[in-house]
Amino acid sequence: MEDTKSRFKRICVFCGSSSGRKPSYQEAAVELGKELVERRIDLVYGGGSVGLMGLVSQAVHDGGRHVLGVIPRTLMPREITGETVGEVRTVSDMHQRKAEMARQADAFIALPGGYGTLEELLEVITWAQLGIHQKPVGLLNVEGYYNSLLSFIDKAVDEGFISPTARRIIVSAPTAKQLVRLLEEYVPEYDEVTSTLVWEEVERLNYVPESGVAT
Repeated sequence: MEDTKSRFKRICVFCGSSSGRKPSYQEAAVELGKELVERRIDLVYGGGSVGLMGLVSQAVHDGGRHVLGVIPRTLMPREITGETVGEVRTVSDMHQRKAEMARQADAFIALPGGYGTLEELLEVITWAQLGIHQKPVGLLNVEGYYNSLLSFIDKAVDEGFISPTARRIIVSAPTAKQLVRLLEEYVPEYDEVTSTLVWEEVERLNYVPESGVAT
């Protein structure tokens, strides 16, 4: 199969440091890694070599693409076990980790995960809603893992807390191949209020230096 060129140079993948109970979650992580390799896309992720993080990073690395792991120093003993792959960039805290991952990526994908994955995912969705970035955000909805989250978001739209335009920020698909294809085709939309915002100091506000304090 010939390589498919992508408009993305690097995608940020959010995922659990656990593997999950179903083999399908682990298979999806490996398949996503292979899909990035096939499209010649590099990976930025949370830097662990355990759980789904380890599987996706190993698959990308085995395929010859660059892997950048961003991890706070305090998490290194717990999250990194065994041989790490690719480049590991240490930062001082969780805020700086998310900011660096976002800065490095052209798009975002969330595999199944827990609180940390949700928190990272919702932050980049919020940044898209506010017009801070125009990067696509995808959910790899393996066996309906994210169905209840998507139902909640649809409820928030029905109740007037999320606009239909903002709802369309989230792209979801059950397989890596489908999801990456949808992300490639994604065209951002903006609410009227968002289009009037000017984020001249986004870099200063969101990407604090290591000595800085998250606000």
